[in-house]
Amino acid sequence: MEYIHITKNNIENEHICCALGAKQYEKAVNEKKKWLTERMDEGLIFYRLNERAKVFIEYLPAEMAWTPIQAPNYMYINCLWVSGRYKSNGYGKQLLDKCKEDAIAKGMDGIVHIVGKKKYPYLSEKHFFEYMGFELVDQIDPYFDLVSLSWNDQAVRPSFKRNGRSSVTQKGIAIYYTAQCPFAVGILEDLRKVAENSGVTFSTHQLITTEEAQNAPTIWTTFGLFYNGKFITHEMMSANKFEKLLTKLLEN
Repeated sequence: MEYIHITKNNIENEHICCALGAKQYEKAVNEKKKWLTERMDEGLIFYRLNERAKVFIEYLPAEMAWTPIQAPNYMYINCLWVSGRYKSNGYGKQLLDKCKEDAIAKGMDGIVHIVGKKKYPYLSEKHFFEYMGFELVDQIDPYFDLVSLSWNDQAVRPSFKRNGRSSVTQKGIAIYYTAQCPFAVGILEDLRKVAENSGVTFSTHQLITTEEAQNAPTIWTTFGLFYNGKFITHEMMSANKFEKLLTKLLEN
């Protein structure tokens, strides 16, 4: 099937897969499109399948990635998503090949991506990238793995930045997020209501620049939920699931 290259010239008229068909996230999708458009000036590339489907990849030079990593002269995969009936049809490999071709053409040393130590919602599955030749290059608690594919033996080994992050000063629930994902933006008010009904302080902190994201308290900057200063999860969840999580946190 054909892929569409989403650019600043066509992004307003093309869907970007995220939250496809979810009317309640329309405003958040517009924020995501604005974020993508701004990143395109920094080298971000976005391809999607020419179908009404969630099959896409977005990547950019790792120096401009919105996450605390060190991977000079690598391409960073921001998101690779193949969902539903489109799985197991080779689309993931095809999209990954596009990224590799671009990275080689630009004289880069490899590709880097964040995955989960095991299967987690919203994180890429590690075994797929291992199957595609990626190797584990770094790990950081509680469950983030950094994998890379390099074609230069002299290249720098990518790593997570470590400077004491993974905690914040805010009490109660504190969420750090970016506009990289409509789900992250779209669920905040629902979560706020749950916290307020439980009498728990709730604050949100949007990371709005590359520098802020690269020095964020969470590795996965799309969404990071903290409770009384401690990182709890990266998972963007429904109000019902959050209520259950909050009940558990309050009991401990």
